[in-house]
Amino acid sequence: MTITAAADGSALGNPGPAGWAWYVDDAHWAAGGWKHATNNQGELKAVLELFRATAHLDEDLLVLCDSQYVINTVTKWMRGWKAKGWRKGDGKPVMNLELIKELDEAMAGRRYTFEWVRGHAGHPMNEAADARARAVSEAFQAGRPIPHGPGWSREDDETDAVATTHTTVPRSRVQAAASPTTTEAPAGASGDAVVPDNELTLFSLDDPDLHEVTLWLTDDEHIRLHERARQEGVSAEELLRGLI
Repeated sequence: MTITAAADGSALGNPGPAGWAWYVDDAHWAAGGWKHATNNQGELKAVLELFRATAHLDEDLLVLCDSQYVINTVTKWMRGWKAKGWRKGDGKPVMNLELIKELDEAMAGRRYTFEWVRGHAGHPMNEAADARARAVSEAFQAGRPIPHGPGWSREDDETDAVATTHTTVPRSRVQAAASPTTTEAPAGASGDAVVPDNELTLFSLDDPDLHEVTLWLTDDEHIRLHERARQEGVSAEELLRGLI
């Protein structure tokens, strides 16, 4: 059996707020990043964390990657750099050396193949990894919580509890200046009480003040929200206001 996974990185400004992500399916993916890093660092970290997350599995690994830098590092350059004391052919030090050393260690003894895919060309798994990596970089830029994803734990394989794992990941908080928080039921009202139609409105359209609404999203919902906002060329807050 072969596990097929996509790995991708993102850096706004390059260097700038940066993210990485690997993706197998909606129940098995992970993401993270830094306040300031390069795109190449994000690409390397995505592959590194993919190997770490699947280290307990005795399966072949097919890594879909749109970074020629990463593929060449792993398949062509790394062995020679290591033999030269982690120096390039011209004697200069290798860039991103710590990440590359960690990747060399994580890959030891593993069965793997790398396949190049063109980025931003509609490949479903590459797009999924790219969206999650970019969401992290945008979260760092905006100061929002980071969508880390469910990862891939041993319990997933031992108990097949993918749904349970997926629903217990931390949720991201998105705030929009649009409407007030939800109101509580009157004291003494039962859960089946009928609310008059004139009290069903979420907020008063005649109220000129701005209010704050808090919406809790799963990691996947948070990713989809920001991906849709990016496609429509608006912020997540503007998209939510339009939906309300």
